[in-house]
Amino acid sequence: MKIVLATGIYPPDIGGPATYVRELARELASQGNEVIVITYGRNEQQNTDGRWAVYRVRRWAPVFRWWRYARALRKHAKNADILYAFSSVSCGVPMILARLKHPKKVLRLGGDFFWERYTDRGGTLSLAEWYKSKPWSKCIMQWILRKFDHIAFSTRFQQELYLRWYRQLPGHSVLENALPEGTPRLHEKHLPFHLLFMGRFVGFKNLSMLLHAVLKFPGVRLTLIGAGPMEKSLKQETERLLLSQRVTFLESVQGEEKQEVFQEYDLLILPSLTEISPNVALEARAAGLPVLLSSETGLSKELTSGMTLTELKTPIEITRAIAEASTQYELLAAQAAEPAPRRTWQDVQEEHMALFQRLL
Repeated sequence: MKIVLATGIYPPDIGGPATYVRELARELASQGNEVIVITYGRNEQQNTDGRWAVYRVRRWAPVFRWWRYARALRKHAKNADILYAFSSVSCGVPMILARLKHPKKVLRLGGDFFWERYTDRGGTLSLAEWYKSKPWSKCIMQWILRKFDHIAFSTRFQQELYLRWYRQLPGHSVLENALPEGTPRLHEKHLPFHLLFMGRFVGFKNLSMLLHAVLKFPGVRLTLIGAGPMEKSLKQETERLLLSQRVTFLESVQGEEKQEVFQEYDLLILPSLTEISPNVALEARAAGLPVLLSSETGLSKELTSGMTLTELKTPIEITRAIAEASTQYELLAAQAAEPAPRRTWQDVQEEHMALFQRLL
């Protein structure tokens, strides 16, 4: 089977979709499928990653790069069996422009493009609250969704939200993320308390509120690992709040280095307005690091075992949650050190192949 994976980001880019596409490509290729990845990059280039080819389309202004991406799709996906897109707009719009007839078109949704852009502009509504406000962009998304043959949601939470707010969705299913493998290690609390954030510096991550919470809690140290469009403004805010001695910014880490980082901290905190499918929370849990996660998350009850879910929208809520985590740390650490649920990339690959075969 020829499968084209169309994504907006791919390693060395950071983010859940980048990690997901690489791991899925590896599993699909290992089963003898012809796999091609098309993504954006700084420059036009072609290379290989394992057993599959990777084609990068240069990131220009949106409309121009969509046309370039559409051209790449016409070239590499016109005779594919499956075109699997990982972004409704960044990949979905080029797919529509490409006007491909042959491949079955599948969209994976683990985020919401227009809501994320809203939060990048300073919006503070959660995903569910934003849909209740009836945003105008819903009409555009409705048009895009109907261009696909199937939607693979990463969580039942988002599937149910879309069933409520969109009419006549194409066929759809839920394919949850794989769970990272690891041996959870029991953590002991540091003094001062060591907090970790790991991910992209974007609006819906609610990192400005996290900085204000740290300001109110002198007994903690915070490290933010990652990159993103808000990095400069967050560093400036850190200086303005006189937190430079207690807040550290580090570049992204991968593989064994990431596992080592998890062992150095007391708590991973993700105070997002909504966190649909946070892979880093699963990675931390697999390493035994306690996780403090926004209560509006798409992760199932099984996947959040050993994590603490609570309201983390305002500095007061974040400060209260950190204080409670510090007070109850021995219990949280013991829960996080319990064996995590098991769901392998082979399981994910088998579910995808079953879906693809049903569509053909």
